Amino acid sequence: MYQIKNQIYLDMSKTQKSALCNFLRALVKKSPQLSVDDVLDKFLEDERYYFDIKNPHFEFLQDYLDNNKFLEDTYLYIKECRKYYDYKKKQEPIILAQKEYEKKKRAFLKEVKMSKEAPTKKQLYYYERLCKKYNIEKKELSSKLEARDEIDRILNEYTRDFENIN
Repeated sequence: MYQIKNQIYLDMSKTQKSALCNFLRALVKKSPQLSVDDVLDKFLEDERYYFDIKNPHFEFLQDYLDNNKFLEDTYLYIKECRKYYDYKKKQEPIILAQKEYEKKKRAFLKEVKMSKEAPTKKQLYYYERLCKKYNIEKKELSSKLEARDEIDRILNEYTRDFENIN
């Protein structure tokens, strides 16, 4: 897409070209169900309408709308945008799988880090209170991970027992 962008609209200024390309790219993105020809027709129809009511998006396009070179460049750019967004849509499952993998990797690394750190005062206090409340013998906790797991085990075990009573 970026290679095509350098080859089209050569007689426009950088800002004009950039504004038009951004607008066309957004138009293609928001209408994925339309074909390249339909998007081009919609764009031309809209621009002519806005010129008729004297409120154009791009005033500089008035000279270009009927120019064959402009229409060819626009068609080419819209076609490239469509390819780009179709490719991006096909890549979506791969990207989601990669994000899920990264999420699991971060969770694993967090647990590794927790296993090497001493438990916090809050964890130790909370663990002591749970042990006292449920008459459990205290263990020596060596890491944040162990403290978290032990607190979770106690809570799950005793809340499950409480629910079974009711």
